[in-house]
Amino acid sequence: MLAVAGAALLVAVAALVGTVIERANGSLHVNWPPLYASWFPHLGPGTPAALAVAVVVIVHGPSLAARLSWRRLVVSGWVAALAWTGALALIDGWRTGIAGRLTTAYEYLTVIRRFDDAGPALRDFTHHILNNAPDHWPAHVAGHPPAAVLTFVGLDRIGLGGGAWAGIWCITVGTSAVAAVLIALRALTDEPTARRAAPFLVLTPAAVWVGTSADGYFAAVAAWSLALLALAATHPTLRRRPPGGAPVPAAPVPAAAALASGLLLGLTCYLSYGLTLIALIAAAILLLTRTARPLPFLAAGALAVAAVFTLAGFRWWEGYELLVERYYQGAAAVRPYAYWVWGNLACTVLITGPATVAALRRTLTAAPTALRGLGPSAGPLRAPTARLAVLMAAVLLAVLTADLSGMSKAETERIWLPFAVWLPAACALLPTARHRRWLAAQAVLALLINHLLYTGW
Repeated sequence: MLAVAGAALLVAVAALVGTVIERANGSLHVNWPPLYASWFPHLGPGTPAALAVAVVVIVHGPSLAARLSWRRLVVSGWVAALAWTGALALIDGWRTGIAGRLTTAYEYLTVIRRFDDAGPALRDFTHHILNNAPDHWPAHVAGHPPAAVLTFVGLDRIGLGGGAWAGIWCITVGTSAVAAVLIALRALTDEPTARRAAPFLVLTPAAVWVGTSADGYFAAVAAWSLALLALAATHPTLRRRPPGGAPVPAAPVPAAAALASGLLLGLTCYLSYGLTLIALIAAAILLLTRTARPLPFLAAGALAVAAVFTLAGFRWWEGYELLVERYYQGAAAVRPYAYWVWGNLACTVLITGPATVAALRRTLTAAPTALRGLGPSAGPLRAPTARLAVLMAAVLLAVLTADLSGMSKAETERIWLPFAVWLPAACALLPTARHRRWLAAQAVLALLINHLLYTGW
């Protein structure tokens, strides 16, 4: 509770100081600091559904997570997250909450026709990143590698064009991150830990921004890459020798899972420049499992994606260098680093919720001992709590790196979704008897944000 109180104080100070700065000189470029949002109390068609989903997950979520078969739990978690996220989005109405979100002047759908001939568009992509370039890309297209916009070009090509299909795609794929994180948790810790975390992965305040933003889709791609890597790294590679018998050959590393992980990791890096930080979490997975056997397949998959885009004419490093210049041609040039370097953390509190804050206090307490246990002379970590602590430490390290980089000044409630979807897993460490109370706190925060504010994403 002290940790939660401290986090609440951080949010309050960020709101107060941010409001003072914004009213003084407008340098934050947000209407409701620290969130990119405006004060707009309202109800909507999604209100009854969101309340109903919240009550069902709070009352029945923990018990269902404990007794459902594993496969049903994974599917049910995805379906429940889809219902929760969709209901929250519909609080703003169908058009505003879903169908129109990705059709604004800053978004991807405004340039679909410029990719009628994708080859020249890719080769010419970097020539339109800067603000002073002819026909410069809108902010989100310029701010990401081309795989982001090509996703929506692909949807358009198969007859799923327009904002409605784009919104449905982002919500449906984005909420699958719950299933991916559950699979990774089971592989890296144990099944009881994953089961305890399941309701918190569903009922997260981050769902407010997963529906509807492309970053929710990015989060799912990254999460599935890490889940597949976890499966590849934890596959048994040596069978026990039968008594008195000859050694049994090592079981093959599941190359398909590792290769698929690499392909998705490569795609992740071509969806968002900042998501190269997912490599920190991937490294933690390999460190936890004490194996490098998936690495050749992982690298092959990632390099294959890079090769395809490079041969098509897009050079990642060139795009990133131009993005940095474009970033400081816009609001980032005046947004004060001295505020956002800690204001971003207040955003993280709001998207992960009080239960996550309380749980991360427990993982951070366990982290020093767990990290010492990863030394070369130590044996593999056996305790699920220690393994979970290392995983959460890697996610927090990625967040901290993004924060200190200065390339995430504001709007991190959306930008950091690929990291935020992992942090509620720490809630598995909260006392089981209090899970329903903490779930209620998570739901109340999400409902308040969505009903009192009009979020920009």
